[in-house]
Amino acid sequence: MCGRYATTQTSASLNQAFEVDLVNSFVELEADYNMAPTKLAPIVIGRAPEEASADRPLRELLTAKWGLIPSWAKDQSIGNRMINARSETLAEKPAFKKAFGKRRALIPADGYFEWYAREPIDGKKTPKQPFYITPKDGSILAMAGLYEFWKNREDDEWVISYTIITTTAEDELGHLHDRMPLFVEPGGYDAWLDPAPHATEELLELLIPAAPGRLDAFPVSTEVNNVRNNGPELIVPIPPE
Repeated sequence: MCGRYATTQTSASLNQAFEVDLVNSFVELEADYNMAPTKLAPIVIGRAPEEASADRPLRELLTAKWGLIPSWAKDQSIGNRMINARSETLAEKPAFKKAFGKRRALIPADGYFEWYAREPIDGKKTPKQPFYITPKDGSILAMAGLYEFWKNREDDEWVISYTIITTTAEDELGHLHDRMPLFVEPGGYDAWLDPAPHATEELLELLIPAAPGRLDAFPVSTEVNNVRNNGPELIVPIPPE
């Protein structure tokens, strides 16, 4: 599962990192060290090129609400249960099937949080310890995601929402949580963002877990447990117990 992450890059740095094309992609962004479901976050999407001779889809940076709202949903509340999409079923599950076919996104992140369930002490449960997981080289993570458009019937406003794709955590990160985000490497950006039809197998091959040894995981303050807390102190390592 991925239920919190940090995204602190500027619009300009994301445009450069993901080679965004469209001039209207300089959106207003604020650093968020405690990105939580229902918040607005930057995502990168692909649009069909205007010229047939173009060799890749156009890339656009925009903000979207975390928690995918299917186009057929009656209200937005369903998005609260759609913050993650399991890679094993996203091609068949009704909530994600259409988005997987043509509305795929990259979710930029500095790192993400997971909570480790500690052993009971004297038979009593102990609070979970939050860990921050981030690239050792300081690079930006490109988490694989899906996005969707939903029209609010009350005010006729369109809402853009997204979900993060997860897989089984089989390496040392599996000790923290049994699920982890999937990522897309730069060489796969074009195919992943392309709204044109692609074979399911081809798309799934673009989704990879982080390479062993690429990510660093360290304990951080339990202040991150409260979504109202937001600042660089949330990603500062603390001594392990």
